[in-house]
Amino acid sequence: MKTTLTTLGLALVMASTANAANWGYEGEHGPENWGEFASECAKGQNQSPINIESATEAKLEKLDFDYEGKAISLLNNGHTLQTSLEGQNTLTISGKEFTLKQFHFHTPSENHVDGKEYPLEAHFVHVDKVGHLAVVAVFFKLGDANPDLAKLLANIPTKDQDVAIKVPLDADALIPSDKDYYRFNGSLTTPPCSEGVRWLVIKETQTISPEQVKEFAKAMGQNNRPIQPLNARMILAQQ
Repeated sequence: MKTTLTTLGLALVMASTANAANWGYEGEHGPENWGEFASECAKGQNQSPINIESATEAKLEKLDFDYEGKAISLLNNGHTLQTSLEGQNTLTISGKEFTLKQFHFHTPSENHVDGKEYPLEAHFVHVDKVGHLAVVAVFFKLGDANPDLAKLLANIPTKDQDVAIKVPLDADALIPSDKDYYRFNGSLTTPPCSEGVRWLVIKETQTISPEQVKEFAKAMGQNNRPIQPLNARMILAQQ
């Protein structure tokens, strides 16, 4: 390839190969000890997730989703359930195009809004041509069963198993119709916790039933990193 991935792009590869690192969400391998083998997890000043509060309203550009492909398989890597995609799936932000590489889930949510935690959060991970990352986050609140999540949960993989999604899911199926968002600078929420990630958190929520939450939790366990200090960062909210 002519394009050389930046450190962030390499971090994406490292983070997606989750089985390679001996880390988890509890005990001696839990988040409080990640800094022992990934220093940025402990020393970084722009870490994710955060509690979104006191956001400054701004005239942010609309997110231009052009997801034409589908999620065709689901991997249980021991830390999350993560999709594999086919087709062309892009997101344009301020004239810069990012390609969707995968989306995965956390239960309960990692980011909070005004102190509120949601039962599920999806992260859509994008990378541009030089390796810069942009993550779109979508919250799920308790309500009616979600028919799109049901497609993923129809054949749940066990640890280290990758299974085909029997009815492939449109890549944009879980993106809310109202795409107003919060924006802030952050990091990967798993080791190596690399910073410089552009976070775009959709304000509108999707629904998930209590039974579906239980299915995700059974497959993934509690896989949310604790809230990190905001420090000097500014949170912008699209008007």
